[in-house]
Amino acid sequence: MKIGILTCAKLPDLNPEDQQIIPALAKHKIEAIAVIWSDKNIIWSSFEYLIFRNTWDYFEREIEFNIWLDHIEKLGIKTLNPIQVIKKNIHKFYLRELELKGIQILPTVFIDKTKKLDLCKIIPSHWNKAVIKPAFSAGSYLTEVFEIKDIAAINEKFAPIAQDKELLLQEFAPQIQSVGETSFIFFNKEFSHAVNKKPVDGDFRVQSLFGGKYSLVQPTQKLILQAKKVIDTFNNDLLYARVDGIIIDDTLHLMEIECIEPDLYFNLSENSLQRFVEEIVKLIT
Repeated sequence: MKIGILTCAKLPDLNPEDQQIIPALAKHKIEAIAVIWSDKNIIWSSFEYLIFRNTWDYFEREIEFNIWLDHIEKLGIKTLNPIQVIKKNIHKFYLRELELKGIQILPTVFIDKTKKLDLCKIIPSHWNKAVIKPAFSAGSYLTEVFEIKDIAAINEKFAPIAQDKELLLQEFAPQIQSVGETSFIFFNKEFSHAVNKKPVDGDFRVQSLFGGKYSLVQPTQKLILQAKKVIDTFNNDLLYARVDGIIIDDTLHLMEIECIEPDLYFNLSENSLQRFVEEIVKLIT
């Protein structure tokens, strides 16, 4: 069996952690190679499966990526996670649907594309600080945190963006700076491990690129079940999913569920890579 591990041109050989997947699969007599999703020379029909891992430029190439997804779907190539899941997961308006299913999310206003953005009209009056970002984004791309007194300047900055992209406007949760963000990682819909991520003092971005500090944590069973409730909203198979949220008063407030290219923190959780590979084998054989 030949499978492709999807990556981007910035990481043609995958990131160091995900490179380990290839020899681990070889032990199961499965040939896996890193393939750049945007490479025009790839013969996609030569692969029996494609696994999304390091497609870390998709949000910068929105139109091209969506066309490519359609192409893979038409070819009938099986993917992990499934294309239907990927298509929904890359656009964060899925949070609105999850909220309707009873999932606790951060207070959010969903803004459709508009030529007349007016944040003053739509922002709840009791908010003091907010976050604004495109619905099709990742890694703090085009993301701003602002105080209400600065809303006019933010409106001016995001007005041209709003013409081309849907936006999320979220109430800023100060707990992101004190307790941080917690990621619950699931393989094949079963809980594997959890990681807490804290930003550097004065920042809100938890990514290591911006100095965020990561540590393995053991959440309570109550919190794991809350994260599992998010996972259980999916009818499809899920090789992996990462439930990201802020824990406030022992309740998980969902920020996003990553089903396309999240870091899975193999380096922080012993044997997590082996568990991941075992689930790949189960799903493709």
